[in-house]
Amino acid sequence: MSLKQNSNVINKPELLSPAGSLEAFFAAMEKGADAVYAGLKDFSARAKAKNFSLSQMERMTAYAHGNGKKVYVTLNTLVKEAELPLLVDNLAALEAMRVDGVILQDLAVARIAREYFPGIPLHASTQMTIHNSLGVRQLEELGFERVVLARELHIDEIKHIVSTCDAEIECFIHGALCFSISGQCFFSSFLGGHSGNRGRCAQPCRRQYKYKGKEGYYLSTNDFSSIEMIPHLMDAGVHSLKIEGRMKSAEYVASVIGAYRMVLDAAPGEHAAKVAEAKELLKRSFGRVPTKGFLASQHPTDISTPSIKGATGRYLGDIREIRGNRISFDTRDRLHVGDRVRVQPKSDMAGRAFTIKELYLGGKKVMNVKENTMVSTPSPFPFKLGDSVFKVSSETAFTMSENACLKRLENVKGDSIPCKLTLSYANEKMRIDTQVLGSELTTEFELGELEPSHTSDMEGVLRAQFSRCGETRFTLASFTATDFPALMIPPPKLKEIRRNFYTWLAEHALGSLKERSAKGRERAHAALVARRPGPARGKEELAVRVEQVKDWHELHRDMVDAVILPVSKANMHQLGPFSRKLKGSEQKVIWQLPFIIFEADVPFYREAVEAIMRAGFRRFELTNISQFQIFKGTDAELNTDYRLFSLNSQALLSWQEMGVTRATLYIEDDKENLARLLACDLKVNRAVLLYAPVPVITSKISIKDVKGDVPIASDRGDLYSVKVKDNLTVVNAQTPFAITQHRNELRQLGCGSFVLDLSLLQQQERDRVLEAFRKGVAVPGASEFNYTAGLV
Repeated sequence: MSLKQNSNVINKPELLSPAGSLEAFFAAMEKGADAVYAGLKDFSARAKAKNFSLSQMERMTAYAHGNGKKVYVTLNTLVKEAELPLLVDNLAALEAMRVDGVILQDLAVARIAREYFPGIPLHASTQMTIHNSLGVRQLEELGFERVVLARELHIDEIKHIVSTCDAEIECFIHGALCFSISGQCFFSSFLGGHSGNRGRCAQPCRRQYKYKGKEGYYLSTNDFSSIEMIPHLMDAGVHSLKIEGRMKSAEYVASVIGAYRMVLDAAPGEHAAKVAEAKELLKRSFGRVPTKGFLASQHPTDISTPSIKGATGRYLGDIREIRGNRISFDTRDRLHVGDRVRVQPKSDMAGRAFTIKELYLGGKKVMNVKENTMVSTPSPFPFKLGDSVFKVSSETAFTMSENACLKRLENVKGDSIPCKLTLSYANEKMRIDTQVLGSELTTEFELGELEPSHTSDMEGVLRAQFSRCGETRFTLASFTATDFPALMIPPPKLKEIRRNFYTWLAEHALGSLKERSAKGRERAHAALVARRPGPARGKEELAVRVEQVKDWHELHRDMVDAVILPVSKANMHQLGPFSRKLKGSEQKVIWQLPFIIFEADVPFYREAVEAIMRAGFRRFELTNISQFQIFKGTDAELNTDYRLFSLNSQALLSWQEMGVTRATLYIEDDKENLARLLACDLKVNRAVLLYAPVPVITSKISIKDVKGDVPIASDRGDLYSVKVKDNLTVVNAQTPFAITQHRNELRQLGCGSFVLDLSLLQQQERDRVLEAFRKGVAVPGASEFNYTAGLV
């Protein structure tokens, strides 16, 4: 075990709480969280949470710092080009308020912060799909201090990553699980432009689907709960343990944080008893059935149960009767006025939650009812017979009214700022060197001619005086005056120097920080990429994606300039004969790496890339940021796939700076944003995907009771095929994405490079798509995705 691991075993990991509301924030503070993560009104992956204004976030940060705790701000969505100025403003404000880190998905956030707001620590969101040590190392090189790992990793994989990397590792330990690998779900967006990667997931995975006539919640997971794994995570050296739930109530936060705090603080020999006690406490959080997920097993059997309804909370019953706005159901649990319930429609629509304001038992108004009782309550939303009712929080929970929270926040003064002072003496002057807020400041005070003092501890005298910071925001983190001579400084004089010093420090340190952030804001705005609209010039390039080496003959078509082939075991077996056939035409082949390469598979892909390059090929397409590490020191030509998010010019600049020559723009994007990107004055070539299957979900979870023989169907009749490939479950919409009819329009907007993904098509279907491309017409039965309707 490394020293790093040893140190983490001794030091407890950070307990990190969600804070989607002020009530939840104060619940986390009071119940023992070491830090919280919270979102702003903009750029939050939980856009439906209450979230916070900049002024609220500043006071929350001050409150947390005053209690020795931290605040991390979530800027973990993909950013459109037109939103970059607002992103710059938010980053400037966050640096000035000294947040402890930003959690991000889009490299635009990292690039702007690194270049112009260096006071902000960078944390990689789980949305970045970091699942091996290569990904962590790549982010370390980009200045990240912390990485939130994908939730698909086993404890042994996490331990290996921690032992080989320097960045802090953060892991989810409790809360809702996405069926899809985070950052790789296009389901919600495909149904209506509400992208999970933009913080607006409509949770279609929680709805009911039909397979061979049997209804089930095939794409819904149980809830993650790894309270028993705490010692293993500590032993692995994980720095931060993260609770999911920015959409959850203060009650949820209070009970979950309280439970995990109890186990983390358990004395030696008390662990088993505290785990049992904590489990009882967790039952109050109204979650789904618990699972340890992949943390305890590579192939968990309890991660998904199709027979269990997908909504969160405690299942009460189905609606049996509706009269006016009043719904009636048999409740399996006690209910009280003030409890909160969610009704989940049988259709594939999202559920709606409301607080019970009235309860009726047999037509009589009551305050509460017992379990196994037919109860009625007015509903503010319309529902249907058979819709399911869930209890999601109780009126007996930890509560602080919103007004009480606001009042407490208003009373928060600025947080304490640690400073390090070094005092010295020369030429009858006291010199004070200060380290504060990342800056080094120096000032001097005239002492005049003084008599020697008989004190043997001049440093102690001075420390005692300067530790009295009074009403200032400063606290003395360290103090040295080792060589300061023993002098008789009059007490009134010394007190005056101290007061004047802290006044000066406030002006210069805080002013300096705000000034630095303001200048960073000006420079960042000025550096945003200029636009140079105009049609594409010269011959356009068309690359087609196929599955097997034997399909290389697509290169014989007049329109096709390159084929994109996956780096797979099957294709590696054919590499020798294939490379001989393509001798002299190697530039027409682009090799694409899979976006998931778990640690055990890294050696195979390293060797495969080396073999491909020895065979004379140089062009590769990357699908995950970890893959840049594989090409360090090579002369490979690198492209990026749409899974390496390119929704703005700053992300494109990041790829360009990392050696990328061509970037495929994002599959979820719309015409307005694509037009802005194609007009940006950048060197990197931008390709637009014109046809592709839509993998609405890619998961490590096996779907129980479902084989790939027939599709699953939604309540409204949409069909989805299910295939298992390389141990991953891929759910594809049977309706493909195609915007071939907009080819000429995109050409006028400046696009000279196109991609068609034909990998799942038979020859006749390929011919049809290629003909649609040639003519610039629509592919029958395809979806434009968000191109015209817009990405929200």
